[in-house]
Amino acid sequence: MDDLSVPNDPLIQRLRTIIRFAVRVLAVIMTAVIIWGVVDVGWVLYRKLLTPPLFMLTISDILATFGAFMAVLIAIEIFVNICIYLREDVIHVRIVMATALMAIARKIIILDFTQITSDYVWAMAGVVFAMSIGYFLVLNTPFNPKRKLFDIRSKDSDRG
Repeated sequence: MDDLSVPNDPLIQRLRTIIRFAVRVLAVIMTAVIIWGVVDVGWVLYRKLLTPPLFMLTISDILATFGAFMAVLIAIEIFVNICIYLREDVIHVRIVMATALMAIARKIIILDFTQITSDYVWAMAGVVFAMSIGYFLVLNTPFNPKRKLFDIRSKDSDRG
């Protein structure tokens, strides 16, 4: 018997309470990280704009700013994942994969192609391709909560 399916087990209930509390703490910490990230983006942009020549950004400044923006957006996506977990007590693969794709996109946006090897570029292309296929499959696979992925009973025992 699966102990997690027993709703009245006091140990499992206490452990679930502890885990839910830990997830709430993570949500508070992630909120602080998001606020610090926004303040950091604003501060860095402010400093760059006031450095001579005034109100001019180089391409590397713009790319660094994009990277910082994307980092904040990824933190927001992680916060959304945490909130959904608190609401539904389940991790949604679709949202997690979308967050991972955003993180990969951020990495590619901030890459300095003069400093990396072609092997690294091919590896990143492979990761993007694999994650894209995985995301496509997750989006286009119908979800059936009653379907069991693994059934340990043999097909013959279902007939008898």
